[in-house]
Amino acid sequence: MDAVSEVKARLNIEDVVSQYVQLKRAGRNFKGLSPFTNEKTPSFMVSPEKQIWHDFSSGKGGNIFSFIMEVEGVDFRGALELLAARAGVDLEQYGSNSAQNSQIRKRLLEALELATHFYQKQLVAHETALKYLLKKRLFSKQTLLTWRLGYAPVSGKSLQAYLTKRGFSSDEIKHAGLSTTRREGPSDMFRGRIMIPLCNPQGVVIGFTARLLAEADEGAPKYINTPKTWVYDKSRHVFGLHLAKESIRKTGFAVVVEGNMDVLASYQAGVTNVVATAGTAMTQLHLKELKRFSRDLRLSFDSDQAGIGATERIIPMAQKTGVDLSIISISGAKDPDELIQKDVRLWKKAIKAKAYATDWLIDCYQKRLDLSSAAGKKTFTDVILPTLRRLEDPVEQEHYVHLVAGLTDSSLETIRTKLASQSAEGDSEVRRKPKTSPQPASWQLEHRKLEDHFLAMVLAEPRLRNLLDNLTPSIFSDGPPRQLVNFLKKNPQAKAAQAGSLKLQDISDYVKIITLQFEELYRSLESAELAEQAALLKNRLVTSYVRSQKQAITLVMQQTTDDLEMAKLIKKVDQLSKLIKH
Repeated sequence: MDAVSEVKARLNIEDVVSQYVQLKRAGRNFKGLSPFTNEKTPSFMVSPEKQIWHDFSSGKGGNIFSFIMEVEGVDFRGALELLAARAGVDLEQYGSNSAQNSQIRKRLLEALELATHFYQKQLVAHETALKYLLKKRLFSKQTLLTWRLGYAPVSGKSLQAYLTKRGFSSDEIKHAGLSTTRREGPSDMFRGRIMIPLCNPQGVVIGFTARLLAEADEGAPKYINTPKTWVYDKSRHVFGLHLAKESIRKTGFAVVVEGNMDVLASYQAGVTNVVATAGTAMTQLHLKELKRFSRDLRLSFDSDQAGIGATERIIPMAQKTGVDLSIISISGAKDPDELIQKDVRLWKKAIKAKAYATDWLIDCYQKRLDLSSAAGKKTFTDVILPTLRRLEDPVEQEHYVHLVAGLTDSSLETIRTKLASQSAEGDSEVRRKPKTSPQPASWQLEHRKLEDHFLAMVLAEPRLRNLLDNLTPSIFSDGPPRQLVNFLKKNPQAKAAQAGSLKLQDISDYVKIITLQFEELYRSLESAELAEQAALLKNRLVTSYVRSQKQAITLVMQQTTDDLEMAKLIKKVDQLSKLIKH
């Protein structure tokens, strides 16, 4: 038995899910409120018999591993490690190299956890550091406990001695990022600083941010971080995500600020969906990590040149990652922390009044430059057009081309010419053969829900299989839905139980999910009503597919000059229209 099978054998899905969702028995299944939406009527189902879950409100579903991946924001390996720990499964026995690496990581995490306790005790005993946090930064004692803030003593050997007594070697302490080599030899990495633990999404300490105390050496950097280690990498770590992830899911968006102290101040004030990266140094890995919880990201960076430059750099990364990026502007304060101290309502208002990232960028340069002068117009277009060139949606790009032309009192042709001349050779090739714009996430979710419900009926009731006769598999999403359609077309008389055959073993969870849907929603319907519902779903599914395909073809039509190619595209549109008539 492999590690995955061992974990599945030891854990019941309802026990794992109940740690995150309050479940109540509903017949053979369990029901609860979705952890992914703000629903008021429970539509989140767990089937102990099938060992699967399905959230009707968000359309998500799967097995015990997919649930942990969704709720904890980890990849499959991370979910396996978390569940293995809960099940008491030792992953070390399933691979020599991974076992050795796992043991090293375990020791480093243990050292970091002990260091956190050490720093917390030092803070309680250090009056100046405690006064700084409570009186100057206005943090409550509960905030200090929640975020596990501490203090690193000025002495350069205290932590090493503490960890050495508990069995850690000097190499382990160094590899955890807790010591460094100075002229006098090995020494604690952090001295005379407020210690802010950095945690992974599960709340495990993986490093520290250390802030210099106000009265300490002014020549030293204000903040220093744990260097890159086996367990910490600042290019992918999102500060505060372990405490913000639930709030991000509930509110539907994440606020990203520059400083860790801003996160603490916002959390204490009740705005808890706030996180931070390493200043303005946001990477695509940060965006991907946050996208696990929400596509709606709102940045609150300073409106200085560094903040503007960071926004310029992040916009194309966000588009590539599939993130909806907007900017929060604050006035009357230098940062969110200061604004919150004035009035938290001002912070909430600023978050709500966010501006779309490209609009914000244009507005910033419009205020900074004299657009009545030739030099101002040149600089404005020099800095704005590269951002517009990276916009993937042609309609969005056209909107901003018109806007820039109006702001600079230039002709559309002039702006388009400069936009094209700035394009790199590789970009020019992409523009000659454009990709069709991806469908919005909302459309994809709605289409997926339609096909899941339709296939649930067709799978459960063989007499409805004739509805598949004039449907091509391409109408269904690539993956499990399309694979199931192909199976049912080849096996029109197969019963639902036979769908678990060897041919569909790799999509068995999907089959279980839509079977659960049928049991919960459609089993009680009369035969005639069920057939009517299935026919209606089929029509909505086909209409959804045709509409999306026509939109994609229209984009290609707008950019082709070849008559033969245009004729082919028109023929495709006609063929799509016939699908709806059927």
